Amino acid sequence: MHNEDQEGGFVSHLAELRKRLIHSFIFLIIFFIGCYVFAEHLYGFLVEPYAKAVRDDGTERRLIFTALQETFLTYLKVSFFAAFFVTCPFILMQIWKFIAPGLYKHEKTAILPYLVLTPILFFLGGMLVYYLIMPLAIKFFLSFESSGLSTNLPIQLEAKVNEYLSLVMKLIFAFGISFQLPVVLSLLARVGVVDSHFLKTRRKYVVVIIFAAAALLTPPDPITQIGLAVPLLILYELSIFSVKFIENKNLENEDA
Repeated sequence: MHNEDQEGGFVSHLAELRKRLIHSFIFLIIFFIGCYVFAEHLYGFLVEPYAKAVRDDGTERRLIFTALQETFLTYLKVSFFAAFFVTCPFILMQIWKFIAPGLYKHEKTAILPYLVLTPILFFLGGMLVYYLIMPLAIKFFLSFESSGLSTNLPIQLEAKVNEYLSLVMKLIFAFGISFQLPVVLSLLARVGVVDSHFLKTRRKYVVVIIFAAAALLTPPDPITQIGLAVPLLILYELSIFSVKFIENKNLENEDA
């Protein structure tokens, strides 16, 4: 009888998980369709950093595509990217609704802030890319153009539609995911894997790891690499304070 109850509980959990996944998928599809209707405007928004960077350089600029289907596929990517970005909080809410019934009150109180903080940090990472890193990186790359006086032929950028989008998406995801560092370290501290002393004594190794990760996640230029590494170092220092706060809170609870 006990085994039957366990099997019934397992099946009900699978059914609940299936329902949450279906809800998330339907929500994503609805927003994907809506975003595709405005795909051209969304792409225009992503192109704005490039447009501003080249607006007053005296050169007629354009974005090109070299395959018939390239622009269509690019608009599909833009739509899915935007839909996922908007749907992410809803997906996290569905995850919360699935795991919350099995948690104690103090566990719910501990986890809920992370579910709120995760999309906020991702959004901040995306904003940093859009408003600061991309304009600086574009101007850096454009500085290698040549008028042809020393190269016999001019060297001028004609950016491809798909390649530009891929670069922007890669940077936004790289910064957004990297900005989850405080969340990851705080969760590891709550389960006892790391503590503030460990993070402080490993700081010099973390600096090397962060710069190596920035070099792997970003294009091979100093602007984006430093632009990712410096915020991560700041977030790491903030994570140490966060972990120390968690430790003090745990000590207070133990004394009580």
